[in-house]
Amino acid sequence: MLKYQQIAAAIEQYINDQDLKQGDKLPVLEQLMSQYGVSKSTVTKALELLERRGVIFQLRGSGIFVRRHNRPGYMSLFSTQGFKSNLGDRVLTSDVLDVSITKPSEDVARNLGIDVSNDVYRVERVRYVDGEVFCYEESYYVKAIVPYLNREIVADSIFDYVQSALGITIGFSDMYMQVGRLNETEAGYLGLKMDDPTLRIETIFHLTNGKPFDYSRITYHYEHSQFVVQANGPYM
Repeated sequence: MLKYQQIAAAIEQYINDQDLKQGDKLPVLEQLMSQYGVSKSTVTKALELLERRGVIFQLRGSGIFVRRHNRPGYMSLFSTQGFKSNLGDRVLTSDVLDVSITKPSEDVARNLGIDVSNDVYRVERVRYVDGEVFCYEESYYVKAIVPYLNREIVADSIFDYVQSALGITIGFSDMYMQVGRLNETEAGYLGLKMDDPTLRIETIFHLTNGKPFDYSRITYHYEHSQFVVQANGPYM
């Protein structure tokens, strides 16, 4: 990953850690250069990336400001920081179905860029927001990068754990979305009927050096999940 992408990830993490709100002002360009020890061009590119992703907005002569969606109940679809940082005052809980060390399937290994002989943590859980079923999740973590997980960690926020306890910086993600219908297993976990509609998202999360460490498949409850995509400028 390029340096400006690392700085963009660090700034976004700072915004989430400080729980900054819409319109909160960030340090000026010179302060960011000093804070991260990088050149003006690197910080400028990082800010341009964050602006394209809807994380900040810049006003010439006024400064750099946090950009947040203000419609309650909606989650940013393109965040790399996990559910918990997206939900504000809403309460996220998990029913942990499985935490185990296993060998990846060929599909999982391909998405993680590893060999099928490598160990991964398999995590399976149902997630709730304010007591309502939100999604069913199946995730795989490269054990060489995330060496330890247990039910207590998985029941809370895995992303908080890997960033704070393991010192891992999450760089970027690739998302693949598909609208379809629930199979019998998914419907059972979500409390819906087979063939009810759903949104499925497969996400590969990368470190700042570009190496994949987490491959997740999430199936959303169509009545309880709402998303926002923040864009810059008009669509053509």
